[in-house]
Amino acid sequence: MAGAAPAPTHARIDASLESDYERCAEVTQRSSSNFYYAFMLLPVERRRALHAVYAFCRFVDDIADDESVRDAAHLLEKWRDELGRVYAGEPTRPVSRALADSARRFNIPRRYFEDVIAGVEMDLSRNRYQTFDELKLYCYRVASAVGLICIEIFGYRNPSAKSYAENLGIAFQITNILRDVSEDAARKRIYLPLEDLERFGVSEDDIWSGRYSENFVRLMEFEAGRAQHFYELALEQLAPEDRATLLTAEAMRRIYGALLERIVKSKYRVLDRRHRLSAPHKLYLVGRAWAAGRLGARRG
Repeated sequence: MAGAAPAPTHARIDASLESDYERCAEVTQRSSSNFYYAFMLLPVERRRALHAVYAFCRFVDDIADDESVRDAAHLLEKWRDELGRVYAGEPTRPVSRALADSARRFNIPRRYFEDVIAGVEMDLSRNRYQTFDELKLYCYRVASAVGLICIEIFGYRNPSAKSYAENLGIAFQITNILRDVSEDAARKRIYLPLEDLERFGVSEDDIWSGRYSENFVRLMEFEAGRAQHFYELALEQLAPEDRATLLTAEAMRRIYGALLERIVKSKYRVLDRRHRLSAPHKLYLVGRAWAAGRLGARRG
């Protein structure tokens, strides 16, 4: 059972720690994240751990996105210090206390959290990516690393689950980038690789001004195809013996895949609107993932 997450202890946690976990759940629910709906498939101990991970990542990520933050680099360094306290057993914040408990229960490697912080730091130092290889590193840090954390909580038996998580994270992040072209432009950021803009005849000014054109559509088609490629790579790495434990990840794949499909069907109208899925639609996709996973488990 290489790499499988340990079974949770089921031991009761004290009232203070329960409150810390509730705080993490509130952060997750308030964000209206796609993750919140997928987490419903998990037993309580694993769901609590995912809420702690999400809250940590949310707080760290918001540092780069909040324009009112004056010294973002200093704040990130403080969170890096706090992460050290998490792994030393001396956390000082509600979110990090819950995270420390989860990291211990599920033996989550510290380096993945370090990667997340390093990814957010990239947002502080650059707002363009010349090549996809450069962007891929960013995607790995802010998304694949989160997936690698998550599979330690979900549990897995086949080491291929790590490749599954890495590729799925890249697919998710590219999907986010396509959805958020206009929102990122408002922050003076372009995540679409500049080499791709040049290839398809789209200028940075086209992005800044929200100019929708055939060239822009061709560019987005190319990037959507790239995202789909990583979704397919991920699915190829999902071992039959891990389908039952990775149901939550599969629910996420269906949700983000449906979001990408909506963007494609809109003819890439992302410059004047932000595409999202309704809560009932997300719940429907979670249900489909659950049914598919259970059917696969029975066949296995």
